[in-house]
Amino acid sequence: MSQEDGKKAKGTKTAKVIYWIATGLTVFFMGSGGVMMALGMQGNVQGILELGYPAYLCTILGPAKILGCIALLFGNRFPTLKEWAYAGLSFDLLGASASYALHGNLPAPHIVYPLVIWMLVLLSHRQWRRNA
Repeated sequence: MSQEDGKKAKGTKTAKVIYWIATGLTVFFMGSGGVMMALGMQGNVQGILELGYPAYLCTILGPAKILGCIALLFGNRFPTLKEWAYAGLSFDLLGASASYALHGNLPAPHIVYPLVIWMLVLLSHRQWRRNA
């Protein structure tokens, strides 16, 4: 194996590690939020209500987040499904950030937190496409 092949193999390994770290964090944050929404945890329902949305939105978003996380972890056999999962999680996070921003009287971390998780989603997607 040449020195160039060794560098390429090391770069591929690093890309996979970055992918799994970003994907793992994304699945942890989005999956745990999805479970709490699906179970109707009081804090989640209250947050939805404070933004002016109906409580039943939790029963829609919760399972959708869980299914999206499953698609990220096991969707390599179905790349289109995985792309849709990335898109759905992105829409959810951007919508959350916009809802907090447009609400007006919530602290800045409420706006920034979904955007930070969205950056993890984007990094995971980039690394997945790079390794594909």
